[in-house]
Parts: sequence; C-alpha cells; structure tokens
Amino acid sequence: MIHLKLCMVGAFSVGKSSLVQRYVQSMFSEKYHTTVGVKIDKKDIALGATPVRLLIWDLAGEDHFSALRPTFMRGAAGYLLVADGTRAHTLDAALDLNRQIEASQGPLPFALVLNKEDLIDQWEITPPRIEMLERRGVKLLRGSAKSGAGVQAMFEHFASHSLKERAS
Repeated sequence: MIHLKLCMVGAFSVGKSSLVQRYVQSMFSEKYHTTVGVKIDKKDIALGATPVRLLIWDLAGEDHFSALRPTFMRGAAGYLLVADGTRAHTLDAALDLNRQIEASQGPLPFALVLNKEDLIDQWEITPPRIEMLERRGVKLLRGSAKSGAGVQAMFEHFASHSLKERAS
C-alpha cells in the first residue's frame, strides 16, 4: 500500500475540516469546530489496482504561515489550498499561504479548492478572477462540504496526481 500525506491549508473557517469530514466519514455538521494544531485522518482508497492510504493532515486555519506549519508540511506529497467562495479575502490569504509554503518547502503539488459551491449565488470570488488563476496554471477544483459535490473528486485528484508525480 502506498501512503500519501496530504495537508489541508487555508484561512480560518473556509471549510477544511468539513471537507475532510465529508470525505472520510460522509458527514457534514453545521457546527463550527476550530482545529487546534493539526487533526490527522486516514482513508484507504484504490486508484485502479493501486491501494493508497491517504493521511490527511487538517492544519489549523491561519491567514499567515505559522512557525509550526513548516514542520507539519514536512513529508507531504502535496496540499489542498482551500478558500471560501463566499469570502474573497480567503482567496487572497490562500494565495499568500501558497507563496510562503513554496518559499519554505519548495514546490509541492497543490490544487486550489473553492469551497461552498452550494452557495454560488453568494460568491465574492468572481469568474474573471477564477479564469485568471486558471490561465496562470493553477489547478482549481470546486466543491461543497455541505452537499458533498466535488469532494471525492478533489481528494482522488490529489492522490492520482501525486502517484503520477512519484512515478516520474
């Protein structure tokens, strides 16, 4: 079995823990629980004939790279950078965190996740901004921890992409 460490990174209250809970336990809760430090979950999946254990590190939400985060990122196959579509400033925070992670860890595979697609009519992150990021080559995924839309696909995209990176 191949083990892949995935870190969930983003500002406070963007839905990192809810995305993990939806993926690992097929559950969603309206209650907000602050992650302190890191919470680690695992899920065994099969990508074709390859068994994979995803070790999902749900890092405490921050708008700035903390002194502990570089340690948490060590050994990661990559990360999902999460922003809340209904709050544009969380995208700015995520992009800033991405720059800091790259400066600290070097380039790691990542995808930008825009959460809360179930509230798309309330989004502050505009289509032109999304298109600009995609033109710059940012892998952008959309989903909703609440409805479950896109959640399995984002984690499986990460695992599949990481396996390809390892093979090359």
